[in-house]
Amino acid sequence: MSEVREPGSAAAGRRKIEWAMGRMRVLGALVRELEPERPLEGMRVGMSLHLEAKTAALAISLERLGARVSITSSNPLSTQDDVAAALAESVDRVYAWRGETEEEYLRNHRRVLDDGPQLIVDDGADLSVMAHETGAAPGIIGATEETTTGVLRFRAMEREGVLRFPVIAVNDAMSKHLYDNRFGSGQSVLDGVMRATNMQVGGKRVVVIGYGWVGKGVAERFRGMGARVSVVEVDPFKALEAYMDGYEVLGSMAAARVGDIFITCTGNVRVLTAEHFRVMKDGAVLANAGHFDVEVDVRALRSMAASEEEVRPNVREFRMGDGRRLYLLGEGRLVNLVAADGHPIEVMDMSFATQLLAVVHLARNRGRLESRVHPLPRELDEKVVRTKLAIEGIEIDSLTEEQRRYLESWRYRAPPDAANLARNASSASAASSSPLMSGRPPSTTRFPARYTLRTSARPAAMTTFVVRSHAGLSSIELRSRTTKSALRPGESVPTSSSPAARADPMVAASSAARADMTDGSPALALWR
Repeated sequence: MSEVREPGSAAAGRRKIEWAMGRMRVLGALVRELEPERPLEGMRVGMSLHLEAKTAALAISLERLGARVSITSSNPLSTQDDVAAALAESVDRVYAWRGETEEEYLRNHRRVLDDGPQLIVDDGADLSVMAHETGAAPGIIGATEETTTGVLRFRAMEREGVLRFPVIAVNDAMSKHLYDNRFGSGQSVLDGVMRATNMQVGGKRVVVIGYGWVGKGVAERFRGMGARVSVVEVDPFKALEAYMDGYEVLGSMAAARVGDIFITCTGNVRVLTAEHFRVMKDGAVLANAGHFDVEVDVRALRSMAASEEEVRPNVREFRMGDGRRLYLLGEGRLVNLVAADGHPIEVMDMSFATQLLAVVHLARNRGRLESRVHPLPRELDEKVVRTKLAIEGIEIDSLTEEQRRYLESWRYRAPPDAANLARNASSASAASSSPLMSGRPPSTTRFPARYTLRTSARPAAMTTFVVRSHAGLSSIELRSRTTKSALRPGESVPTSSSPAARADPMVAASSAARADMTDGSPALALWR
């Protein structure tokens, strides 16, 4: 039996779910495609996700494919009670409410496992880790993971040899992290901060700590609202990327002294600590966009404060002994879900469509996947994006067969220059009397192609030159039989009147080739 806190609010929850499902058109299209087959018939799916309207749409979709769903929330503060009440009317079991204690949170996860799930849809890996700790793992076909944090945990389990079932890293799918982590987090974190504080963003010094996909999105959206954004990083590549993206890059202590709003986006522990709190300016706002409430050291903040009170919903004021006030949003938990509605519907539509296909993939490949972290198959990843493009009425090109072969071949890197070949062909009659040419008329060929050349300075001396390519640009390499040297078009070469040209007639020929490649003059024709 389900357990929710506000069953009387189910009508309001239904309206939220209907609003979301009406805009989750990718998920809806995939459900309509798969529903006749019912690929999850009779299977029990355990879910631990932020329980709001978009998550409810995924749970209902899984049931439409034949599953029996048991669901709890992956965060004690992210459940929307009206949505949970409405969902309890539509799926098998719901165990979630906003404001769960730590014991209630763990108990609700155990209840999902007690229902005997064969497949797990996880967000942060708490449900799957508990399955390993309680002995429930042997009965599980596999799991899917929504977050960077969860994928890192699963990979650690794989390294230590303790992972007991296959996991699809949905977070790593292109259809998920390119859009969800960047555009979804960027908009929803900004939304959470603004809803919680009602502060103006323009002109504020916003410090984004961590420049992964989430940090990129957050920095981009705050800059778009007029904030002066600084980035803190420990990865030199990401730090340089942020710098080249136009952001100020600072160390965390330097940033702590100047920031107005701090947003942690690292997925790591104690990113903002007592050391930073001591130097922050009066009125600084602290928010977290990482999965767990470990990035802002709330315990240290609380121990330093002379007083603490809630001054707005989801805003707690910590007054320091020197009179400075620091404001913590959402108790240091995910600000976009505690203080707002999470990612935009259209973004989660793609993420949960990816989750749906991953669950079906696990069910169809039962017993055939190793107990390790697997990527989502490329064809499923691409299916989500192509479905989205079609729904939006966006058409894109496809590679021609020639282009596909070109990309797959190692034998040549540039197609024949049709313009030059046509020009040379048009001057074939004149060419037949030229001492520079011999052989047959030009023909289409794969590169590198070998040709012969007769020079005017030494008509009897035949030599070889090769058409090659680099980065899609053709080049002609001429080799003298006498010196074995090579000259490429575009190089600074001696003129035909120089001593080098008189010593080796191939130098003069190279000058002619250079002219042909640069100004288009038919100084040298290509003959097979």
